[in-house]
Amino acid sequence: MSNVSSVNSSDVLSNYTLKSEEKEKSNELGQNEFLELMIAQMNNQSPLDPQDNAEFVAQLAQFSSVEGIEKLNGTVDTMASQYRSTQALQASAMVGRDVLVSADYAVKTAAGGVNGVAELPGSTSGLTVSVYNLSGELVKKMDMGQQVAGDVPFSWDGTNSKGETLPAGKYEIVAEARYGGETEEVASYLAANVDSVSIGTTGSVVLNLADMGSVGINDVKQIF
Repeated sequence: MSNVSSVNSSDVLSNYTLKSEEKEKSNELGQNEFLELMIAQMNNQSPLDPQDNAEFVAQLAQFSSVEGIEKLNGTVDTMASQYRSTQALQASAMVGRDVLVSADYAVKTAAGGVNGVAELPGSTSGLTVSVYNLSGELVKKMDMGQQVAGDVPFSWDGTNSKGETLPAGKYEIVAEARYGGETEEVASYLAANVDSVSIGTTGSVVLNLADMGSVGINDVKQIF
């Protein structure tokens, strides 16, 4: 009987890799490359030692998996792109509106004041909201009295303790609540105007606030 030379899978894979490099294709194994590799293995197998049926079925199953994953990835990419477009369109309607965001400073306009919300983790016997200028001087302290747990709205009219209108600019807002005879600072959210909307590098929607930087749309507590 004449000798029959066999080509193992590693030789076929090596030749295939060289061929792929010459064509400057991707190093990732797609469904077309997978099918070509499987056919090459069948064409070059030894007649004296043919491929086992179970192994062949397993390769077919792998091929189906690769094809299914590629289709699924394409569907997911399409859905993600549509979702980002919808998000951007909805967010563009927020331009010119005010939103509540977590911030240390509020921006007061020449004739306006500042609105915000104090977030109370529990009921308090006394809530105060203090306003400081950039020099750290206390310019106004508002006594909100006894409050229950939850969000407590507050408003500063832009005047100092003497009733004088303060100039435009940034002011620090600090909310404090009394618990068990002790006073502690609580979270506060301040109103800011949305100047524009942009899409981040990850596809997330970013709101650009007037004189207050940028925040993600998921960081917005409330929209006015």
